[in-house]
Amino acid sequence: MDIDTSKIIKQCPLFSGVTPEDLHLLLSILRIRKFEKGEILFEEGAVAEGFYIVAAGKVKVYKLSPDGRERILQVVQTGNSFAEAAIFDDGRYPAFAETLQPSTLLFFPKREFLDLLHQHSRLAINMIAGLSRFLRQFTVQIEDLTFRDVPARLARYLLSLGHPGTRSVSLPVSKTQLASNLGTTSETLSRTLRKLSDDEVIHVKGKIIEILDADRLFFLAESYKET
Repeated sequence: MDIDTSKIIKQCPLFSGVTPEDLHLLLSILRIRKFEKGEILFEEGAVAEGFYIVAAGKVKVYKLSPDGRERILQVVQTGNSFAEAAIFDDGRYPAFAETLQPSTLLFFPKREFLDLLHQHSRLAINMIAGLSRFLRQFTVQIEDLTFRDVPARLARYLLSLGHPGTRSVSLPVSKTQLASNLGTTSETLSRTLRKLSDDEVIHVKGKIIEILDADRLFFLAESYKET
């Protein structure tokens, strides 16, 4: 499959508004890397060699608890970047990354990219904006885990997969991975899906979730834990 690297870079939020000159500079240092499903891209604590943009496929970024349980932090879709913060600070990856399917990634080496930032302020400004969006995303995750129960978290997640008026969505990860991402167990997630199905809010068929009552799903998504 041919990859339009220029298009992928321009659609990445990290590089919104790049000039043709900026784009030329980015293209001059990137490396195209291909991976099979299930390949570990880097491990937590490893020295950061650079960061990635997903050109095709999906990548999960996750942490492991001391007892080996997996907590998914992010599922990175086509056109989005990951591990960019790791090239700063102590220069180590703060989590693991693994491909969820065969993937083509655009890799930006740390040293070459930092040189570009020193020489071209627009790139630096764009990157700060991109990292700010990433921080807001994690703030929302923390708020959800703290103040919302599993049904509300699931409702918010399902709504995030589509646009207003969307009647069905496809889960980008397995239900086991989704449970981890929502901070719950597979059993609790299954019970929640079944309850929403019984209440005719959604209809579940494999990874396809049909939204039967968008208003009730939205109301649930905005609810908070009872205290």
